[in-house]
Amino acid sequence: MAFGGFERHGGPAQPMSEINVTPLVDVMLVLLVIFIITAPLLSYAIKLDLPNDPAPAAEAAASTIKLSIDAEGKVYVDTDTLTDEQLRSRFAAAAKTSPVPEVHLRADKATRYERIAFVMSSAQQAGLSKIGFVTEPSSATDSVPPASR
Repeated sequence: MAFGGFERHGGPAQPMSEINVTPLVDVMLVLLVIFIITAPLLSYAIKLDLPNDPAPAAEAAASTIKLSIDAEGKVYVDTDTLTDEQLRSRFAAAAKTSPVPEVHLRADKATRYERIAFVMSSAQQAGLSKIGFVTEPSSATDSVPPASR
């Protein structure tokens, strides 16, 4: 990098014509590290204990409604808590869009089946027929069926 010097070359001093990109690179690397660290934390903010299942992962559709139900039965869309009436109205509005979105349901292991059935029936009554359950991938020891252990 040329910062100029003390020597005179017989004429007027020329201004520095090169851009110093070192500070720019430093800032960009710091931002990259920050985004790498924080990106996994932004995917799901609701802590759930999902059941393990050996099913293969399904591809996410372009338009999906990501529902989460915690152990107490509270329903979340992304990180917003919804009442039953808000859930029904959200389903009704989503059913009117084109293409009709899929519902991805994440439920805690301790969630009552009654609550899951209510959410599923609300989605079906609104016209949302594609409902999928999200589980944690199983480890190698979980892939053996319980009857053969």
